[in-house]
Amino acid sequence: MICTRTLSTLSPAELSVLKRRAQANIEEITPRVQEMADKVRSGGDEALLGYVKQFDFGEAPFTGLKVTEAEFAEAEKSLSPEVRAAVDEAYANIKSFHEKQLPEPMWFAEIRPGVFAGEKVTPIDRVALYVPGGKGYFPSVMLMLGIPASVAGCSSICVCTPPNKEGRADSAVLHAAAMCGVREVYKMAGAHAIAALGYGTASVPRVDKIVGPGSIYATAAKRLLAGVVDVGVPAGPSESIILADEHADPAIAGLDLLIEAEHGPDSAALLVTHSAELAAKAAEHIEIYLPKVPEPRRGYIETVLGNYGGIVLTDSLEASCDFVNEYAPEHLEILVKDPFLALSRIRNAGEILLGPYTPISISNYCLGLNAILPTGRFARSYSAVTVHDFLKRAGIGYMDERGYDRLSGPTAILADYEGFPSHALAIRERAEIWKNKKP
Repeated sequence: MICTRTLSTLSPAELSVLKRRAQANIEEITPRVQEMADKVRSGGDEALLGYVKQFDFGEAPFTGLKVTEAEFAEAEKSLSPEVRAAVDEAYANIKSFHEKQLPEPMWFAEIRPGVFAGEKVTPIDRVALYVPGGKGYFPSVMLMLGIPASVAGCSSICVCTPPNKEGRADSAVLHAAAMCGVREVYKMAGAHAIAALGYGTASVPRVDKIVGPGSIYATAAKRLLAGVVDVGVPAGPSESIILADEHADPAIAGLDLLIEAEHGPDSAALLVTHSAELAAKAAEHIEIYLPKVPEPRRGYIETVLGNYGGIVLTDSLEASCDFVNEYAPEHLEILVKDPFLALSRIRNAGEILLGPYTPISISNYCLGLNAILPTGRFARSYSAVTVHDFLKRAGIGYMDERGYDRLSGPTAILADYEGFPSHALAIRERAEIWKNKKP
């Protein structure tokens, strides 16, 4: 069941498939997603509601596209005290972490005599938070998105999340949304939801940015709409690497390999190690733990560990780190003798968790770090969701006469060199204008 690969024996084609994981599946469905997006763009609410009733509600009663205040109140009443307390604990930690990310609202500096430059930081006006569902409901994702958007000061925040079998949004998700000050929640998800947010309809006002993880359909839709709306961090199917050496506890290595594998059959979860003994023992422990996981999650794990996941055997810890950097996982958990030494060798990962006391599970919920991370090798150039994802910067410039006198000459020379005569004209004619105005 568990696929074990020896890195040095993989062909270029096999290695390519391993690194690409579920991205190939996304390419296959892109034509269908394009068709759905086009219909929502041209058909507006009529097309959107058709997809919502078909894919989101299905056989559940259609209770409306937008969550009402009565539904918010009902959600608060139905939520168990234990779940409420857990959400509240996670909220406090995540908020504390993200508040520390806030930059100064403006800075200004004199970079040359009479030449002043700086930046003004402002929140994005309207953002959409995509909180997936289907295989489960995720108040943690709502917190990971809603808190930085709220801390950033976005004036308009809406949420897309699918309904449950009763046609209601999940109670814990609504509680988390309310804690973040978000009351605009739409009961939809998938490609049609992304299209509605990007293009806008009569019922769903267009947004400036969409942030949040989703299925391969949502991921494909975000890629298609990247030229229409800012689609944020590329967050697709879940993925993880457990980096271990011979000193790791094989029980913990095997146990933690299951964490991201249970998200869905299109997830990727790899144990990367140069210790064949550790790999074999970890595989044995996986067989022990799997029966303790109920369906359908057990089936997801079995699919993942025989497909885009499993065990990768390398020649050395250095080779393992090189593979990690090339793979650029969403989650990286380091279980080696000196995790901080291994940390110094890692360049590409969405998040890096050190040691057996810092499992991916806790980071996904309560550690404070944001668990909305780049997937599909995008950790090579993207970062986790932060407050900065909901902010924008505008450069500010000011010069007095001293600064102008210093920079006008070099500016005209460079404009002439690059072939922009109007740029140079704006400098040279100024001299004549100001000359004629002098008494």
